[in-house]
Order: sequence, then structure tokens, then C-alpha cells
Amino acid sequence: MKRGLIAATGVAAMLVSVAACGSGSSDKDSGADGSQAKSLTVWFMDGSNPTGWTKAVQAEFEQKTGAKLNIQIQKWDGIQQKLTTALSESSPPDVVEVGNTQTPSYAQTGGLAELDDLKKEIGGDWTDSLNKPSVFEGKQYAAPWYAADRVVIYNKKIWADAGIKDTPKTRDEFFKDLDAIQKKGDAEPLYLPGQNWYFFDGLTIGTGADLVKKDGKKYVSNLADPKVAKAMDVYKQYQAFSKAPKDKDEATPQQADVFAKGRTGAFIGMGWEAQTAIKANPAIEKEIGYFTIPGESAGKPEGVFLGGSNLAIAEGSKKKDLAKEFLKIALSDKNEAALAKEVGSIPNKDALLTGLKGNAAAEAAAPAAKGGGTTPLIPEWAEVENAPNPIKAYMTAVLNGKSPEDAAKQVEADINKRLAQKQ
Repeated sequence: MKRGLIAATGVAAMLVSVAACGSGSSDKDSGADGSQAKSLTVWFMDGSNPTGWTKAVQAEFEQKTGAKLNIQIQKWDGIQQKLTTALSESSPPDVVEVGNTQTPSYAQTGGLAELDDLKKEIGGDWTDSLNKPSVFEGKQYAAPWYAADRVVIYNKKIWADAGIKDTPKTRDEFFKDLDAIQKKGDAEPLYLPGQNWYFFDGLTIGTGADLVKKDGKKYVSNLADPKVAKAMDVYKQYQAFSKAPKDKDEATPQQADVFAKGRTGAFIGMGWEAQTAIKANPAIEKEIGYFTIPGESAGKPEGVFLGGSNLAIAEGSKKKDLAKEFLKIALSDKNEAALAKEVGSIPNKDALLTGLKGNAAAEAAAPAAKGGGTTPLIPEWAEVENAPNPIKAYMTAVLNGKSPEDAAKQVEADINKRLAQKQ
């Protein structure tokens, strides 16, 4: 299921995977005081727990509780079924990492423990946009761990050659800069294929659009909403500066590989994609810069899709109190700040964003996080994004000349059919 994969791997690609940082898996391991102490099993996704952070959290947990931390690394491929099965068993992992947009699905099945008390104790100042995916039907079922969003990655030389002296603060300024590059005629101003769906989702967040609506007791498509059309119009204005195909996404080909050739002014992507470009062409590293995707007015960034992960406790865990102690440690200000500094992820509190200083890509991503959001936080949404994603077809249709209304009608039956599938 690709929704969770894309939601969380944007950050995961930046992180250093730890194959086996845990110690001991037996409930009979000795505690720090020599007594018989329990162990706590935690499932992290491949690439999510960097070395420094993991060692520090493990040491703090084991010293404070006397319990052993048994860390098990899971692969994203096939994780939905594996975790769903594990959560239904009598001895599930105690703590699990879940992609932020996956949380409602696991909460709906009863697999996750309620964490309202933990939220009151340590989450009073969690950033609302990061915490929202942890809440299902008004109850807290997880805790926000980290997030990431898209930024503009640009070629400083191409911008300078076009006479551009500063990065744009508004969308109109951005368009003017792209127009200047286009008039210079030496480079493609922007590489933006027609189906960069997560950038488009961010634009819908910026216009306040809802992609689904309630019809009685079921959800149906809201793609015909004028607010969605407004977001698509903005996307169309951006795409007019690009020669990229209108019927492909940012992975076909990889947009970072296109940018690496040095003939593209900018692209919109995850900060870690710059490293992909550098790997393809090391000489381009000195020309790479980053800035926040500007919104309609200065001081208010564009809406962005927030990909990331939450930490949750299995409802079937027999060690919920111990699991909560782990979450208190892992999500403490000290350890959230350390994670942000080590890998450039966005921490779960606005007050901790200062820890990103010195990481240019993360500094560019941070301002948009507060106003960011996700795809619809309903279990039914997963089917909509399964390939072929009908919203991508909608985007291509509009870019090829259909009105947003007609393009929406073209795919609404498919979307509604997917939303109606039993979870």
C-alpha cells in the first residue's frame, strides 16, 4: 500500500538505518539493579531510527526503567498486512511506528491503545498539524514523532544568470523569477511533471479544499469543489514553466536525476532529493540552494503535504505502562531536538524548530510545517491512492485542456467506488 510508504519514506530516505540496535528480547532479562525486569519490543521502520538518537534513547530507557529495549526493524514493503496481523495477535509488539496517514486505519480496527492521558501529560504543545493524524474520531491513538515536507530545490547559477538576486517570498514573485529564467532561454525554469500528486495535495491544503465529503454515512469524492479547482489552477500555472510530461509523476523519471544535469532552474521535492542529484552529478552540489514554497502572501508559506511517522502502543500489549514510559523518553524535548539535529526531520513542537539551524533543506521546510496537512484522514482513503491513482488522471486531464469540473466528473465514479470498499 503506497500511501504509507510515501507518507513516511520522504524522511526515512534521509535517515541512517539501524539494523539491530536492540538488546535482549526476553522478559527474563536482568534489570539495572539485578532484579528480573521485563523487556519492551519496539518496531521501527527501516531507516527511521538513526544511530545516535537510538543509542541515547535506549540507554536512557534502560537506565530509568531497568527493562531491556528490544528494537526490531521492519520493511515498508508489505508492512500494512504484517502490522495488521501482529496487532490482532495475543502478543503484539508493544510500541510501533506507523506512517502518519496510516494511523486511522489501525485505530479503526481496534489495534491501537488510546493515549489521551499521554497527550495531556506531554503533548499539550504538540504542533496541531503534526498531531492531527494521531487523532481518530476525537481520540488520541498515537503520538507525533517526526515529519517532513516539500521545498523548492534550485540551481543558484541558473537563477543568478537570469538576474535573480534573492529567493521569492510570494507565489507571484516565484512566477516572475521562473519567467525571467524562461526569457533567458538557457534552462528549463521548473521541472514539474503533470502528476506530482503530493505537491498538488499541498496546494489543496493551501486553498482549504477537502478531497472527500460525507454523503449520509459514507464518504464520496469532493473533487468538483471550486477550492480543488483553484488549487489545480495554481498547479497549472506552475506546470506551464515546465517541459516535463503531463502524464507522468516525479519518479518517472526521477526528478532529481533531471535536475542533476544542470539545465533545470528548480524542482519541488523533499530535501533529501538533492543528495540524489549530487550522487548523479557531484559537480552540482555547489550550485544547490533551497527555499520554502512561497504562498499567496509573504509570511504565509504554501500549503504542503506533511509526510512522517507516529509512535503508537498496541492495544494488545501487556506492558502499556512501560510502553508509555518509552514514549515519554523518545518524545521528550531533548530527544526530539536530537533527532531533528541528527537527520533534519521536523520535530513535533514548534519550539524545537531551532534545532534545524545549519541544515539548509530542513530550515527551508520548517516554516511550512505549521500550516501543512495530509491526505484525508479516513481509513477508506488508502484505496484512492492505489495505482492507478484517479486524481493523477484528473490532473493530467486538466493540464491537457479539460475544465476542472469535467475532469472531476471523469474520475469521480472510480473514486467513489474505491471509497466504498470495505476496510
